[in-house]
Amino acid sequence: MPVDWIWGLIGGLLIGLGGAVYLLANGRIMGASGIIGGLVDRSGLNTWKERVAFLAGVFLLPIPLYPLYSQVDTHITSNIAVIIVAGLLVGIGTRMANGCTSGHGVCGISRLSLRGLVSTVFYIMAGGFAVIVFRHLLGWV
Repeated sequence: MPVDWIWGLIGGLLIGLGGAVYLLANGRIMGASGIIGGLVDRSGLNTWKERVAFLAGVFLLPIPLYPLYSQVDTHITSNIAVIIVAGLLVGIGTRMANGCTSGHGVCGISRLSLRGLVSTVFYIMAGGFAVIVFRHLLGWV
């Protein structure tokens, strides 16, 4: 019996725990686009250490965990053009929504934020629409 769903559950629990710890420790919402955006546009330089520490954890923690999840099939494409276009669309979407999945979806919904709920509904719909267009209509795999 496949148990790949358990990795999604564990990942979701860890993201939620990270959001709660970030909020309790810093008093701010754990929105990845806001954390990165504050470094890029230099508006968050007064908190650059915690921003860099957060990003280091996001990028470095998977390395020691690799043996645990190396056999999980994510069904991600090997087409680099699709990955680049997807990344650009996500970046544009997070700027348009003034936030991202971690800020609106994880932290916003858990705080019963109407803005977080509405944003989450729309980015999930946009993601589904993108799958229909790029995978099913255009045949990008």
